[in-house]
Amino acid sequence: MEVITIEVGPLASNCYILYCQNTKRAAIVDPGAEEQSIINQIQRNKLDVQYILLTHGHFDHIGAVKYLREELNAPVAIHAEDADCLNDDSKNLSFYMGMDIGGQGTADIMLKNGDKLYVGDITLKVIHTPGHSRGSVCFLSSRAVFTGDTLFHGSIGRSDFPGGDFKELINSINNKLMVLDDNCIIYPGHGPVSTIGREKVINPYIK
Repeated sequence: MEVITIEVGPLASNCYILYCQNTKRAAIVDPGAEEQSIINQIQRNKLDVQYILLTHGHFDHIGAVKYLREELNAPVAIHAEDADCLNDDSKNLSFYMGMDIGGQGTADIMLKNGDKLYVGDITLKVIHTPGHSRGSVCFLSSRAVFTGDTLFHGSIGRSDFPGGDFKELINSINNKLMVLDDNCIIYPGHGPVSTIGREKVINPYIK
């Protein structure tokens, strides 16, 4: 699996393009803004996008969904608990930032815990990790996990937004992510990459 990272938007969110080297099939994770930069990478690498995957529904992770779905004809996947965020500026928090990201359309796929998605030779497992939002999910491959705003390098996501719950967030991290292999690479929603093993050592929120 190859991973391209594009930092997008006013909150420097990480958008990821993961793809299978053998088939050139790809998925976009959390396209929060700067859709043309994302399209440029897709075209440059001659990728066939199978999915637009959303770790949660906050504006800085969904802002380019409508444009990319129309351009790439790729289905949008999000957990049902966050699906309303696609068209509700209060729920996706853009209203509170004085922004209007517009309606992003309805989800094509409602994700649930344990679902599997196939991108060429890559299998992605959906892990429901509520806490940052009710519908937060992580996407796990054989050697990496895309954690959105659940887990960062040396920190965790906020839980003081509507739908957030600190205890639930800690439970998700400790019981669903820290059980993964220590060498598993963490691709977070903001900031640099890490590993599960490193977070066990440096992250003050992890027991």
